[in-house]
Amino acid sequence: MRLPLLALLAKEPAHGYELKSQLERIFGDAYPPPNIGQIYLTLQRLEKAGLVSGTDVVQAGRPNKRTYELTPAGREAVEAWLAEPSGGPRVRDDFFFKLALSPLADHTDRLELINRQRRYYLGQIRELSRLAAGGEDNRIAGLLVEGAMLHVQADLDWLERCQAELM
Repeated sequence: MRLPLLALLAKEPAHGYELKSQLERIFGDAYPPPNIGQIYLTLQRLEKAGLVSGTDVVQAGRPNKRTYELTPAGREAVEAWLAEPSGGPRVRDDFFFKLALSPLADHTDRLELINRQRRYYLGQIRELSRLAAGGEDNRIAGLLVEGAMLHVQADLDWLERCQAELM
């Protein structure tokens, strides 16, 4: 969550609740933001790392709030993050470890493992479909959900391949 918060602060200074609201507005239910405590803890860590600076704002009759803005080092971190490609295919797949190693653990019913994983993925598709139906007005969230659905569909296709090869 560090770098997405820095990216939001690249536009303008903000306090934690504003950042949380921006994340909610941009991603909707497709990617719920962390709780406000986690956001403020992350901001404190970013401040200690020299990536943001915080300023206390005095409010009459209300508790003070702390507004954060990017430092030059924070701006460089955002630019470096945006310039790098994101992670590629996952080779270290937990389910595949289970599938490959289950006979060694005296659990030889691989079909049971595959079917359990298939049910899990189908449940994810249902949940993602629900999110897609509810977020039709938010194109960013829609693209995020669509990408997740495509990944899950690829996982389902891969399960079929595992079943064909190992059964």
